[in-house]
Amino acid sequence: MIVSYKKPFIQLVKKVNRPLQLAIEDAVKVVCANPKLGEGKSGDLLGIYVYKFRFNRHEYLMAYSYEELEGATTLVWIDFYRVGSHENFYLDLKRFLRQQGGLVKAKKGGGK
Repeated sequence: MIVSYKKPFIQLVKKVNRPLQLAIEDAVKVVCANPKLGEGKSGDLLGIYVYKFRFNRHEYLMAYSYEELEGATTLVWIDFYRVGSHENFYLDLKRFLRQQGGLVKAKKGGGK
Protein backbone atom coordinates (compact mmCIF):
# COMPACT_ATOMS: atom_id res chain seq x y z
CA MET A 1 0.00 0.00 0.00
CA ILE A 2 1.27 3.42 -0.96
CA VAL A 3 -0.11 6.43 0.92
CA SER A 4 0.48 10.07 -0.01
CA TYR A 5 -0.67 13.26 1.68
CA LYS A 6 -1.41 16.42 -0.28
CA LYS A 7 -0.42 19.87 0.96
CA PRO A 8 -3.84 20.97 2.39
CA PHE A 9 -4.01 17.75 4.42
CA ILE A 10 -0.51 18.21 5.83
CA GLN A 11 -1.08 21.90 6.63
CA LEU A 12 -4.19 21.22 8.68
CA VAL A 13 -2.66 18.30 10.57
CA LYS A 14 0.33 20.46 11.55
CA LYS A 15 -1.98 23.26 12.71
CA VAL A 16 -4.35 21.32 14.99
CA ASN A 17 -3.71 20.16 18.56
CA ARG A 18 -2.18 16.78 19.40
CA PRO A 19 -5.41 14.93 20.38
CA LEU A 20 -7.02 15.83 17.03
CA GLN A 21 -3.82 14.79 15.23
CA LEU A 22 -4.13 11.36 16.86
CA ALA A 23 -7.81 11.14 15.87
CA ILE A 24 -6.87 11.96 12.27
CA GLU A 25 -4.13 9.33 12.40
CA ASP A 26 -6.68 6.75 13.60
CA ALA A 27 -9.07 7.74 10.78
CA VAL A 28 -6.25 7.35 8.23
CA LYS A 29 -5.57 3.84 9.57
CA VAL A 30 -9.27 2.96 9.24
CA VAL A 31 -9.36 4.17 5.64
CA CYS A 32 -6.12 2.37 4.79
CA ALA A 33 -7.57 -0.86 6.16
CA ASN A 34 -10.67 -0.51 3.98
CA PRO A 35 -10.61 2.32 1.39
CA LYS A 36 -14.18 1.50 0.31
CA LEU A 37 -15.58 2.81 3.63
CA GLY A 38 -15.87 6.41 2.48
CA GLU A 39 -18.82 7.82 0.60
CA GLY A 40 -18.08 8.11 -3.11
CA LYS A 41 -18.81 11.53 -4.57
CA SER A 42 -20.34 12.30 -7.94
CA GLY A 43 -20.33 15.19 -10.38
CA ASP A 44 -17.27 17.43 -10.08
CA LEU A 45 -15.79 15.22 -7.37
CA LEU A 46 -16.15 11.88 -9.15
CA GLY A 47 -13.42 9.55 -7.91
CA ILE A 48 -13.15 11.29 -4.52
CA TYR A 49 -14.29 9.54 -1.36
CA VAL A 50 -15.14 11.22 1.94
CA TYR A 51 -14.81 9.45 5.28
CA LYS A 52 -16.56 11.10 8.23
CA PHE A 53 -15.40 10.76 11.82
CA ARG A 54 -16.24 12.45 15.10
CA PHE A 55 -13.92 14.08 17.60
CA ASN A 56 -15.07 16.06 20.68
CA ARG A 57 -18.67 16.18 19.45
CA HIS A 58 -17.60 17.66 16.09
CA GLU A 59 -17.80 15.88 12.78
CA TYR A 60 -14.74 15.96 10.54
CA LEU A 61 -14.49 14.97 6.90
CA MET A 62 -11.48 13.42 5.21
CA ALA A 63 -11.25 13.45 1.40
CA TYR A 64 -9.20 10.85 -0.41
CA SER A 65 -8.98 8.86 -3.60
CA TYR A 66 -7.68 5.38 -4.11
CA GLU A 67 -6.67 3.15 -6.95
CA GLU A 68 -6.14 -0.59 -6.95
CA LEU A 69 -3.41 -1.67 -9.34
CA GLU A 70 -3.74 -5.32 -10.31
CA GLY A 71 -0.69 -7.42 -11.07
CA ALA A 72 1.05 -10.36 -9.46
CA THR A 73 -0.09 -8.75 -6.22
CA THR A 74 -2.70 -6.06 -5.69
CA LEU A 75 -1.24 -2.65 -4.90
CA VAL A 76 -3.45 0.04 -3.37
CA TRP A 77 -2.52 3.70 -3.84
CA ILE A 78 -4.30 6.19 -1.55
CA ASP A 79 -4.04 9.99 -1.84
CA PHE A 80 -5.36 12.00 1.11
CA TYR A 81 -6.43 15.45 -0.09
CA ARG A 82 -8.05 17.28 2.76
CA VAL A 83 -9.36 16.93 6.31
CA GLY A 84 -11.51 19.40 8.23
CA SER A 85 -14.95 20.43 9.36
CA HIS A 86 -17.84 20.67 6.91
CA GLU A 87 -17.60 24.47 6.61
CA ASN A 88 -16.29 25.25 3.08
CA PHE A 89 -14.87 21.70 2.90
CA TYR A 90 -16.15 20.85 -0.57
CA LEU A 91 -15.55 24.35 -1.94
CA ASP A 92 -11.91 24.31 -0.79
CA LEU A 93 -11.47 20.74 -2.06
CA LYS A 94 -12.76 21.68 -5.53
CA ARG A 95 -10.51 24.75 -5.57
CA PHE A 96 -7.44 22.63 -4.70
CA LEU A 97 -8.29 20.00 -7.33
CA ARG A 98 -8.72 22.69 -10.01
CA GLN A 99 -5.32 24.16 -9.12
CA GLN A 100 -3.77 20.69 -9.43
CA GLY A 101 -5.46 20.11 -12.78
CA GLY A 102 -7.50 17.18 -11.45
CA LEU A 103 -10.87 18.86 -11.85
CA VAL A 104 -12.34 20.56 -14.90
CA LYS A 105 -14.61 23.49 -14.16
CA ALA A 106 -18.15 22.67 -15.23
CA LYS A 107 -19.75 24.92 -17.84
CA LYS A 108 -22.71 26.94 -16.66
CA GLY A 109 -25.96 27.10 -18.59
CA GLY A 110 -25.68 23.85 -20.52
CA GLY A 111 -26.04 25.60 -23.96
CA LYS A 112 -26.60 23.82 -27.26
